[in-house]
Formats: sequence, C-alpha cells, structure tokens
Amino acid sequence: MEKAKVSVIQLFSMMFIFELGSALVVSFGIGARKDAWFAIFLGLCGGVALFFIYYPVFRQYPDLPFTGYAREIFGKYFGWGIGVLYIVYLMYAASRNLRDFGDILLASTMRKTPLLAVNILMILAICYVLYLGIEVLGRTAEVFIVVIIFFGVTGSLLTWVSGNVHLPNLQPFLEDGWKPILTTAFPITTFFPFGEMFAFSMVFPYLNQPQSLKKVWLSALISSGLILSYTTTLNIAVLGVEEVERATFPLLSTIGKINLMEFLQRLDAIAVLSFLFTTFFKVSIYFYGAVIGMVDLFKLKNHQQIILPAGIIIIFLSMSIASNFAEHIDEGLIIAPYYLHSVFLLIIPLLMLSIVIIRNHVKNKAN
Repeated sequence: MEKAKVSVIQLFSMMFIFELGSALVVSFGIGARKDAWFAIFLGLCGGVALFFIYYPVFRQYPDLPFTGYAREIFGKYFGWGIGVLYIVYLMYAASRNLRDFGDILLASTMRKTPLLAVNILMILAICYVLYLGIEVLGRTAEVFIVVIIFFGVTGSLLTWVSGNVHLPNLQPFLEDGWKPILTTAFPITTFFPFGEMFAFSMVFPYLNQPQSLKKVWLSALISSGLILSYTTTLNIAVLGVEEVERATFPLLSTIGKINLMEFLQRLDAIAVLSFLFTTFFKVSIYFYGAVIGMVDLFKLKNHQQIILPAGIIIIFLSMSIASNFAEHIDEGLIIAPYYLHSVFLLIIPLLMLSIVIIRNHVKNKAN
C-alpha cells in the first residue's frame, strides 16, 4: 500500500463529493414521481443501515484495505478470489461513472466531440492525480468541495429568486401510494449512491485519525443524502414531475430556467461544472480502490506502475458496456441494483459481518 495519510476534512470532502456524483444531475429517484424526495430519504436510511454492516467489519481490521481483511475473514485462497471479484466490480463501477460523464458532457455542451476523446481526457487527468497519491486527491477535494457548495448555493438561490419554484408541483403527497416509493428506495436509491460508499473501504486505512471515521462517514452520508433529496425536490417544483421524468438531465433544465432581468441567464454551465467535479472524484475513488486492491493481492511494489494499464481497461469498459446512453441507464437502474450491487454491497458484506460476530463470540466464550 501507499505510505500516505489523509486528514478528517480531506476524507469528508472526498466522501461528500463522491456521494453526489452523477446522482446530482440525472432523474434520481423519479420512479416515485412527486414523492421522489421521500424515496431518496428512505434510501438514505437504507444507506445508514448498510453503514452498520460495513463499519463493524472494518473496525476489526483498521489497518487493512478490504482485499486484506477479506483474506483474514474468508481464508487465504477464497478471500483472495473475493478480492479479485471486488477489483473487477470497482473497475466496472469506475467505467460506468466515466460513461456517465462522457454522455452527459456530450449531450449538454460538446455534441460533436467523440465520446472516446472525452473519456480519454478524463482518465488522463485522473491517472495524473492518482500517480501523485491519495494525499493529493484529498487536498484537491478540500478545494473543490468549497467550489461545489458555492455553485449549489448560488444556483439554488437564483432559482428561487427567479420565481421558477412552484410548490404545488409537489402535491399531493403519496399520490400513487407507498409501492413506488418503497420499490424506488429499496434497492435502487439505497445502493445508488449510498451503498457505493463501500468503495472507501480501500481508502480508510489512510485516515490519520481512525477514531473519527464513524463521525466522518455518517456526516458525509447524511449531508449528501439531504442535498440530493433537496435537489430532486427543486427539480420537480420547477419543472413538474412529467418534465423531470422525460428529461435526461433535469438539473440542467432547472438551472437553465434562471433568468434575472434578461441579463443573468444560461447558467446551466454551473450544473455541468459541478457534475464534472463530482464525477472526477467518483471515478478516482473507484479507480484508486481497484489499483490498491491489485497492489495488495499481487504484492506489487507500488501503485504507480499499474495506473496507466488500469486506466486503459476502464476506458475500454466505458465504451463497451452499452451501445447508447438509454441502454446504459437501463443497465444502471435494472441490472446493477438487483444483480451486482445486491451481491457486492449487501450479501457478501453481511456474510463477512456474520463471520466476524461468530468468531468474536467463540473467542470470548473460550476466554
């Protein structure tokens, strides 16, 4: 592993930005229609429940990344195989988010630019930062969290001042009953993005104050979840639920409606820049987790020697996982939550927690 340390503020910044990711601009939770904000809130509660699965396991092995304590829990060989599967999963998740970035950027601002060119430029920037190390990524997050919060507050305030917010668009509550809310919250919004915080299990050993991890994790999880819920509420209040359902990127449409005195307008660039920053960190964390997993499993000298080859693989995956953006979104909303996330973010971690609890019980009974 890399010899580095990140501060509490740096870890919070990375986790907060990571959670926003592409969920900030897509039609997040819209399966619950007008109650999407509530489905996101319930998904946040599900994310907190997942925290109480992940955290106790990590606390038993605070100096090891996930691939390390997987071998401690499952045994040398089976644990090694589990670690390889998670590396593949992290690479796949990085490629999905990279594809999100490329498709959204092309659809919103750079319509004639090849998708491959956009993805290559993003990966090159990420490779450079990760080559410098996790400390550099953490310091970068400290700067960009301020920029993202400034953009968010400015965009929200201008939207209200412009008179575009129509609160009746949110009524009535529970218009379609509980079923669409619950089916949207569990598993979709629970796993995406709240369960994805699991990717930081490869980063936690670098925290310079391990005793503060619980507070940092929960504060980043809850604050980002509330912001996502508010953003979806604002989109519906401005655009109406039907337009949000049709829109590929509703936040861009919401910010694009700002018009003050025919002078201050066309501010959807704020949303595009915010998405650029959040996706950069989300891809970076998944990418870095996969690289550190390879270093740990294959006993490599350092992470720098495999960054570029891993980056090339992620670019290839981002171009091949779907033939178009509609197929890409369907895969993310249907296949991933039920078949991938449920296994890697719930079933295996729950099995690990069960083994840890049983071992501790047997050990305490023996003593």
